[in-house]
Amino acid sequence: MGEDQATEIFNKRLREARDLRGLSQAQLAAKAGLPPASVSHFESGPRKPSFDNLKALAKALDVTTDYLLGRSETPDASAETVGRLHRDLHKLSSQDLELAQDFVELLLKKRNSGNDQT
Repeated sequence: MGEDQATEIFNKRLREARDLRGLSQAQLAAKAGLPPASVSHFESGPRKPSFDNLKALAKALDVTTDYLLGRSETPDASAETVGRLHRDLHKLSSQDLELAQDFVELLLKKRNSGNDQT
C-alpha cells in the first residue's frame, strides 16, 4: 500500500467513524482535545495526524487506531478486548480453556437463534 493510498484510507475511515458516532468535525475535535480545524484538515488530506493525535481521535471515536489506518475492517474498539483475551489465554488451564470454548459456542448459538437482546 502506497503512502497516498494509506492517506486516502485514513481520510475515509476518519470521516466514516465520525459519521457513525454522529459527531460534527467540531464536536470530534473538542472530544479529542484538538483544534477545531484539525479534523477538517485530517479528513480533506492536507495534514496527517501525529501519533498522539491519532490515538486521541481513535479514543474519541471509540474505534481502534488499526481501523483508522486501514489495518482492520471493524471499527469497534471491542477488538481491543479480543486482544486482551488472547493475551491471557496462556494463563488458563486446559480445563478452563475447554470451558471458555464451550461458553463462546453457547453465545454464538444464542446470537444465531435470534435470542440475543443486544
